[in-house]
Amino acid sequence: MTEKHLSSQFDSELNTVSSRVMELGGMVEAQIHQAVYALQEFDAEAAERVTETEHRVNAMEIEIDRELSSIIARRQPTARDLRLLIAISKTTANLERVGDEANKIARMVKSIIESGSARALPSTELRIAADLASGLLRKALDAFARLDTAAALSILKDDDLIDKEFDGFVRKLVTYMMEDPRKISASLDLLFLAKAIERIGDHAKNIAEFIIYIVKGADVRHTSMEAIESALQ
Repeated sequence: MTEKHLSSQFDSELNTVSSRVMELGGMVEAQIHQAVYALQEFDAEAAERVTETEHRVNAMEIEIDRELSSIIARRQPTARDLRLLIAISKTTANLERVGDEANKIARMVKSIIESGSARALPSTELRIAADLASGLLRKALDAFARLDTAAALSILKDDDLIDKEFDGFVRKLVTYMMEDPRKISASLDLLFLAKAIERIGDHAKNIAEFIIYIVKGADVRHTSMEAIESALQ
């Protein structure tokens, strides 16, 4: 991930903290898979495992942040090295938030299981969107490990697919609620789940933007796709 420096110790510190980010990403991916499984099977035990992992994710996010603060204070990095450390910090924060979204899904699944009203509603679309979001996060982590701007650009484009899935699901839920007002409460629960899945895709998109920031030094947030493609040329 990083370029070689005169200080081999600095290289070692950068590689260590980068590996920690990948480890955190793996934990968060596992949370998503467990949350999706809990939704697919209406499995309360799987949902509980997501919540248990959340404590470890939060603790690791704090540990990585401390490591980054120590490196910055001791090494006083500049240019690309400083961008890398800033982006790692932001990526770590986004991964922790992905874990939060997975935990939201798990909590809501447990609530829906208790209500006994989910099986009559279109949860299949949710699983499709969740698979897209999980795949996007994995691509983002792989691209971050390689600092691959071409892959980052592809992720930014793919995020639109999740947004379209979310919009289509919302329209379907509105139809359900109009046809049968008794399904309003359960439909709102599923809408909450859909929003959490959409947010996972948004965090993967954020990580892709950080890759471009590291490599090109360009902040492409709130930037048109045409301008981003131009910055990468």
